[in-house]
Amino acid sequence: MADHVSHDVKGRVVTLDAKPEPIAIDTAGAAVIVVDMQNDFGAKGGIFDRAGIDISMIQRAVVPTAKVLASARQTGLKIVYLKMGFYRDLSNLGSEGSPNRVRHLLAGVGKTVRAPDGTESRILIRDTWNTDVVPELKPQADDTVIYKHRFSGFYQTDLDAILKKLAVKYLIFTGCTTSVCVESTIRDAMFRDYQCVLLADCTGEPIGNRFPRSNHEASLLTIQTLFGWVSGSDEFIRACGTQPAVAANLQR
Repeated sequence: MADHVSHDVKGRVVTLDAKPEPIAIDTAGAAVIVVDMQNDFGAKGGIFDRAGIDISMIQRAVVPTAKVLASARQTGLKIVYLKMGFYRDLSNLGSEGSPNRVRHLLAGVGKTVRAPDGTESRILIRDTWNTDVVPELKPQADDTVIYKHRFSGFYQTDLDAILKKLAVKYLIFTGCTTSVCVESTIRDAMFRDYQCVLLADCTGEPIGNRFPRSNHEASLLTIQTLFGWVSGSDEFIRACGTQPAVAANLQR
C-alpha cells in the first residue's frame, strides 16, 4: 500500500491508506476497538492453548497492536476493549441446547483451572486471569472495557450507547479472532452505520490457518468488499503522524 497522509487545518482529519480505497478519518470521532485480546485466546494456559490450538498468529498480532495503541493514545483516539466473559453461574451462556451454550461448554467454559501464576482461575469467566487482557496490551485508566457474552461486541452490551456518547463514527479494529468475534462485531457495526477499518496484521485466526486460503484471508476480503476497509498498523501509524515508543520487551 502506498503511503498517503493528509491533515486538515486543525490537524484532526487523516487519510488512511486502505483497501478498497483510502478513507478520511476525523480522529476526534474515532476509536480503536481491541477485540478479545485476553489470556484465554492469546496466552499459554488459556482455553485455546489448553485445547492444543495454535495461537501463534494471535501472539504475532500483539506487537503491532501495542504500537497502534501507543500511536492512538498520542493522537487522542479513544480506546475500547471488548472481552469475552461469562457470569460465574453461566446464566448468560445461553438457553439449553443453544449453539453458544453447547459449543462453549464443550470447550470447557466455567472449568476451574490453575493459571500460569499459580492462582485459581476459571475458563472464560469474568474477572479472572483467563479473561484478563494480555499484559502487553493492558488497558489504561482512560480506556473503556466492556464484557460481552456473544461473538459480537454489540449484542446485549452498552457498546453502541458508549460510542454514541463519545460521538464516535470511525472504528479501527484489532483483536481476535478474525472470522469470529472481530468479523461479527464489524458486521454489527456496519449495520449501525459505523465506518470500520480492520488492521490486518493486528488480528489473527486459528480456524483454517493451514488451508490454501485461510478464514483470516476470507474475512479480510469480505470486509474490504462489503463491510468496511482493510489496512495495516504501519499505515495507521503513518496516517497519525506518530512514532510510538514501545517497550523493548514487546519486540519479538
